Amino acid sequence: MSDTFTTHVLNLTTGSRETVTDLTGDCAEFLRQRAAGRDGLLNVFVPHATAGIAVLESGAGSDDDLLATLHTLLPADDRWQHRHGSPGHGRDHVLPALVPPHATLPVVDGRLALGTWQSVCLVDTNKDNPNRQVRLSFLG
Repeated sequence: MSDTFTTHVLNLTTGSRETVTDLTGDCAEFLRQRAAGRDGLLNVFVPHATAGIAVLESGAGSDDDLLATLHTLLPADDRWQHRHGSPGHGRDHVLPALVPPHATLPVVDGRLALGTWQSVCLVDTNKDNPNRQVRLSFLG
């Protein structure tokens, strides 16, 4: 089974502000070490109730646009039933319904088969928890 399925956990510090963190390089390095040129699937999963995984263009403003859109859809105010933590923290618990905590992506010849401008990103709006794990799993 170890030849077919392999996994690795990334430990990240996202800080005390909302972030979109590009994981594409981490995914590529994981596949370089573990996929050995094979075809398969990469699953990216964040085991947190207040973060998600998105595939989008990063670094050209789309990551800021995503955070602005989330502010519009999920305002950080006192409307939320879930009320512990920072003001508006309840919205962070709704985030994974819009930005799911996982993505499964094709791997061809040991490399992530993304479109030209696509990146794999961790979306974290929870300012109360700066420490995140992301599980990368390759199924060949």
